[in-house]
Amino acid sequence: MDKHEYEWVKQTRQILLDQCKELNKNDFTKEFGFGFQSIRDSFVHVAGCYHAWLGSFVLSKTTSPLLPKEAINNMQIEDIQRYFQQANIYVDTVFEQFTDKFDDFIEKEPSWKVGSGAVKKTPHQLLIHSVTHEFHHKGQIVAMLRLLGYIPNNTDILGLPEKEFSIHQ
Repeated sequence: MDKHEYEWVKQTRQILLDQCKELNKNDFTKEFGFGFQSIRDSFVHVAGCYHAWLGSFVLSKTTSPLLPKEAINNMQIEDIQRYFQQANIYVDTVFEQFTDKFDDFIEKEPSWKVGSGAVKKTPHQLLIHSVTHEFHHKGQIVAMLRLLGYIPNNTDILGLPEKEFSIHQ
């Protein structure tokens, strides 16, 4: 994965975030029996993955990357967008700082899982994990929207405008 490809991830994420800006609070926080229960909590969980694996594990920029439940309960869509903006900064920093070390292993204990033991992964693996994790939960958010009676917008990378796929932007 490169920066250009990650731009596609951000664009498809924004399509879904923009649609969810239109939801009322009850729909945004309605709990379902799957995923991370609500659309809000699922978005926060997805962004938290980037904060944990990239911001904390790879970059050591934070020792407490995950938000407490009390903070999540008060989050609005704008707060979630800011949480993702910080995640995007972590992704950009990983691309910049690990260009020549993208596949070098990092071995340490995750700061948010004290006592769990050391984990040995590469920045490349953790970036790919974060992105595939996002798309997994994005599918759950789309299912939640359908259960609420909405027609989800197309969030597939293939649904982006043709100009987005040009290598010479």
